[in-house]
Amino acid sequence: MKREKAYTGIDGFRIAAALLVAAIHISPLAAWNETGDFILTRVAARVAVPFFFMTSGFFLEKGTENRMEKLAAFTKATLRLYLISMIFYLPLNLYMGYFNTKLFLPEFLKDVLFDGTLYHLWYFPAAVAGAWISVLLIRRIGFKKAFIAAVCLYAVGLLGDSYYGLSAKIPVLKTFYDNVFAVADYTRNGIFYAPVFFVMGAWIAENEGRRSIRGGLSYFAGFLLMLVLMTAEGLLLRAFGLQRHDSMYILLLPCMYLLFRWLLFFRGRRRERLRDISMVIYIVHPMAIVAVRMAAKLFSKQTYLTEHPMALYLAVLLLSGLAGILYCQVMREWKKRHPMRSPSEGCRSWVEIDQGSLMHNARVLQKDMPQGCRLMAVVKAGAYGHGDTATARCLNRAGVRAFAAATIDEGITLRKEGVQGEILILGYTPASRAKELRRWRLIQTVCDHEHALALEKTGIDLQVHLAVDSGMHRLGISVDDVDCAVEVFQMKHLKITGIFTHLCATDSSRQQDIEFTESQLGTFFGFLEKLSGQGIVLPKIHVQSSYGFLNYPDIDCDYVRAGIILYGADSGTDTWVRRKLDLRPALALKSTVASVRKVYAGESVGYGRAYTASSDRDIAVAAIGYADGYPRSLSCGKGSVLIKGRRAPIVGRICMDQMMIDVTGIPGISAGDTVTLIGRDGEEEILASEVAEQAGSISNELLSRLGSRLTYLP
Repeated sequence: MKREKAYTGIDGFRIAAALLVAAIHISPLAAWNETGDFILTRVAARVAVPFFFMTSGFFLEKGTENRMEKLAAFTKATLRLYLISMIFYLPLNLYMGYFNTKLFLPEFLKDVLFDGTLYHLWYFPAAVAGAWISVLLIRRIGFKKAFIAAVCLYAVGLLGDSYYGLSAKIPVLKTFYDNVFAVADYTRNGIFYAPVFFVMGAWIAENEGRRSIRGGLSYFAGFLLMLVLMTAEGLLLRAFGLQRHDSMYILLLPCMYLLFRWLLFFRGRRRERLRDISMVIYIVHPMAIVAVRMAAKLFSKQTYLTEHPMALYLAVLLLSGLAGILYCQVMREWKKRHPMRSPSEGCRSWVEIDQGSLMHNARVLQKDMPQGCRLMAVVKAGAYGHGDTATARCLNRAGVRAFAAATIDEGITLRKEGVQGEILILGYTPASRAKELRRWRLIQTVCDHEHALALEKTGIDLQVHLAVDSGMHRLGISVDDVDCAVEVFQMKHLKITGIFTHLCATDSSRQQDIEFTESQLGTFFGFLEKLSGQGIVLPKIHVQSSYGFLNYPDIDCDYVRAGIILYGADSGTDTWVRRKLDLRPALALKSTVASVRKVYAGESVGYGRAYTASSDRDIAVAAIGYADGYPRSLSCGKGSVLIKGRRAPIVGRICMDQMMIDVTGIPGISAGDTVTLIGRDGEEEILASEVAEQAGSISNELLSRLGSRLTYLP
């Protein structure tokens, strides 16, 4: 599959942002034109730090990894860099008498938590606080409300920054900000300033969409327009003397959104060196300023630098840039001597999820659906073993806005992880949990008339979909009971936004099953006509699950509930499929060779001595067993695996935590080698449907039962 290109635009702008931050602290145009310098350093350059925040928010959200784990890693890395920076500037702080103040400890704590121990280091605590606030807001209340909350925080900061002149005239606000400034010198910090940019970056990651030249030009034109308007805003605030500080503008928000969208248009090779150089420039440029000024004093050139701050700026950039290049070179040599471990190194057994294949499958299905029909991604049972929240967030980025889960707890988990769109609970939820359904904006399936009555009696307004039993006889109101369905439609607290049935034999080519499916469709749509005849306005309709869509594509519905096919798998190798789509497997199951040994003719292997070697054999032990979800029924040669691109049979009985593989004739097998149980290795591939059929089951069961001990790798 074609590899997704990196975000070259973001990598490139990192350097520009670092140069703009340095300009803020030097004012390179001050000697030529004071207004021009204000526009450069106090308006245009104010996009730099929000860009870094948005970039962090974007990549915290991007990908399939657990969001909280990524947040913890981000926090650890940022705090480590903050500590290194504070130590780096310790000599300068000592020289400046930083530690000689009478109130050193409270001032030091204030600087560490908010202002930075040197003027530009405030970024690091702000980044940590902004990241945590944004992630927790998104988890608890979703993107829309999180953005509103972050904008409110920004508004509070705005009135203590560029618009402070207005707040100072209102006694209540002045008292409030006096208290704020007793704790932090600026509202430009991790509480009021950073969160909105982290949320914006995360939201863009979830709603990136497709790129086009026209779209890229539109974003760039919009950015330039907002930058001009923000310049006018800054000049007006300056003219009226309203600014206490000048970091926060109203128009900075749309300006940053359009800039970041434009930068996403540029894709290509990953430029890690630009990221590292920009980081070094940001951190060391104040030290470079000191070094250049000291050199100027040594050579009696202070007056020249005072009269030509642009010369100081260029010298600082040269010195900082060289420091960045030197850092990259040192790190390159260090990485050669200390190569990074592969993600699977240290794992006994793991699942690899191909996020690109998931997005590809979603787009193929969406493209093949009739006009007006939407994909409802079924992510129950951990998204068929693929990881429910990671899968749903990935599909959000592919434009999917409707999901189906089996239980209320699955739905709540999706919401807590910031999954956007409709979430339908397909299974039964007790009426006692109605408040949770409403709180987490979940749509509940009405399983039958009694369930509807119980939900109605709670007095809680709920969105529901009405299940209709057209012949499967599992859940739903019978197609013969139209009056009962009408009664449910008339209930005060149940807002029916969907109605559906489940077809139970769409994967069969037997004539009697085809006839049964057609009978189900006929009775269901006849039921809908009867409802319409009694004055019921029909809600959205959905009938097709995976094989209903593949084998009966012409049904006119509002949703397709895609499950197993969304993950690029067939339920079985002989499952009837009327039409083939370009769907790709998204999951691979792999393990590690724990040990290799020689077994001689006549010796037995494993429990019950179920396998006895007929000749001398090489046996490898893989660190995976039935407790990890691999079927024990594949023991004694019924199943096989891939190792070094070749098939090897399973011998003996599969154990709870291990299995034995005959690797005779495959050279070079040793502990630590990768064993592929589902997926591709070289030219060979084992499909989930093949493993499931050998085990006497279907892929749906096989994948959804993969064990919790497995590590999931994107």
